Amino acid sequence: MTRLILLFFLIPLLSPAQTPELIFVFLNSRTDKATLPEAEVKKIMDGHMANIERLAKEGKLISAGPFDGGGGIFIFKSKSVEEVNEWLKTDPGVAANRWRVEVLPYFPRVGRACAVGEKYEMITYQFIRYVPNIAKFNIQDAPEIFKKHDDYLKQIINTGNVITEATFGDSEGGILVVKGDLQKEVIETDPAVREGLLEIEIKKLWIAKGGFCEK
Repeated sequence: MTRLILLFFLIPLLSPAQTPELIFVFLNSRTDKATLPEAEVKKIMDGHMANIERLAKEGKLISAGPFDGGGGIFIFKSKSVEEVNEWLKTDPGVAANRWRVEVLPYFPRVGRACAVGEKYEMITYQFIRYVPNIAKFNIQDAPEIFKKHDDYLKQIINTGNVITEATFGDSEGGILVVKGDLQKEVIETDPAVREGLLEIEIKKLWIAKGGFCEK
């Protein structure tokens, strides 16, 4: 019952109800994955890369990139989380449980997702994920604080360094991708982060230049 109450309050805060045009996938690093022989790991990863190329050629996978330290992201052209889950079954790395996979509806508010050609330049961006931490002790203040969060994001966006900013729908938070290094203190000053309504994860993302439709 408590979870239902929290979701009732949270749904209008993070994004309007709408059908996604894109699906975002996190391939999260796992510390508990099986230890395999080097040759088997190489075979899995070679298959993983070949599957990425196939899905891209089929027009399903728009963009993909790894994080420094392991894991990575996919962005699919689809309106259905269920459909993308089926596509992911063809990935040898996913099938071998090498990552903890999250499949989320993706709603860009700044930037988009664009396929790039076969010849591309890899570039690195700072990747910030915002994860909601709504509980009974902070739910009453959530609407006002999330409004301050959006206003704070607008200030960051106005610097001209934001590549993309997006939400994951009802209650899954969102991301901010920036060029250069946004100081951690700037992210931690966000009112929703400071008040504990959002937790943050900061990583370096490698991705093909133009994958977020940036020039």
